[in-house]
Amino acid sequence: MVEVLPFEGIQYNKDKIKDMEDVVTQPYDKISEEMQDQYYGKSDYNYCRLILPKEDNRYDIAADRLRKWMEDEVLKREEEPGMYVYYQDFEVLGERFTRKGFISAVKLHPFEEEVVLPHEETHKGPKIDRLNMLRSTEKNLEAGFMLYSDPEEETIDIFDEIAEEEPLYEAADELGVHSRVWKIEGEDKIRRVQKVLEDEQVVIADGHHRYETAVTYRDEMREKNPDYEDREAFNWRMTYMVPVEDPGLKILPGHRLLLKEEVEEEHLTELQRYFEINEIDEKEIESFLEQNDDTTSFVLFDEERTMGLRLKDREKIEKFMSDEYSEDYKNLDVVVLRDVIFRGIMNLKDLHIDDDISYERWYSDAVDKVQKREGTVAFLVNATKPEEVLKVAKNGERMPQKSTDFYPKANSGFMMMDISAGEVLK
Repeated sequence: MVEVLPFEGIQYNKDKIKDMEDVVTQPYDKISEEMQDQYYGKSDYNYCRLILPKEDNRYDIAADRLRKWMEDEVLKREEEPGMYVYYQDFEVLGERFTRKGFISAVKLHPFEEEVVLPHEETHKGPKIDRLNMLRSTEKNLEAGFMLYSDPEEETIDIFDEIAEEEPLYEAADELGVHSRVWKIEGEDKIRRVQKVLEDEQVVIADGHHRYETAVTYRDEMREKNPDYEDREAFNWRMTYMVPVEDPGLKILPGHRLLLKEEVEEEHLTELQRYFEINEIDEKEIESFLEQNDDTTSFVLFDEERTMGLRLKDREKIEKFMSDEYSEDYKNLDVVVLRDVIFRGIMNLKDLHIDDDISYERWYSDAVDKVQKREGTVAFLVNATKPEEVLKVAKNGERMPQKSTDFYPKANSGFMMMDISAGEVLK
């Protein structure tokens, strides 16, 4: 059972911050050093100064700044709890979209409880940075991102009704993504949203590591506060929730760029056993992928050729697949690419990011890097579909790394949530 609750959001005070575009940022893990400098130059109160300070003692600095900004009422806490509608208007390849969702407190569950589900394999790298930030600030500074199912689009109807009013906050970021925020108030609307989710499982779209960090922090707080209440805020996480049925929920492809290995003639001979292969013009890459979006297809691009690959017979590639895979998992293009082409035909068993392989959002960037000899061969793919993400996650399976690129990222700076000891959600 998924539990979502309203919370008293902490937001920028519009009497002090006249232009939200001066303070909102990309998520902390998308901020480069150059972007840090740009954000710092925009405002003394830019959100980057909280989520990713430039100073060495970043955790103490963030906590001190947060305390000072609250005292000076640069940031203000809402007097009444609510959930928050969050729309993002954006463009992809010349087409306009609006992604519709809401921000609420979501109860934390370790993955083994099968309430909140992961969908993608992740590195087992250290999560200590965000854990230290949680310990220092005692705030959810950035929202997680999850998917839920709402086939009747009941929640979207609620959002659209609220979105007829003027937004509380809005801003466009440096990528041209326009964000708008409204507050969901009133017990009736909140209960209607809760009812849609109450018998559901939800799937993490973005931020697997940060979710696991939040669970770790929750467990630490429970040890320190053994008489905790269920509604104490550290048991919950501020989360951006989007229905998988939303037409504005866009996943971009993660094109694979091999950095060292080449496609040899014997590889092509073997590929022809399983794929229809046709020479295409470089200008036809996008159209080939679009026209074959309903079947497993790839474009192979290297210095010598551009080839369209279309799977002939799914039964013939069964031998490359584990018996433990579900049919949903076997049908994923990224799984076929990994298990059949990379591991099976090219004998590439263990590809390390940045050493052996990189991932590109735009096919033109992958092609350009091959042409500049920054990579040897690009395998261009269609994007994973949102419904595929939900099915695979509910099967208890995790997709290969970089199988999904949810676009755009949720901007940081519109909202935070207090999770300090003794803070109780109403």
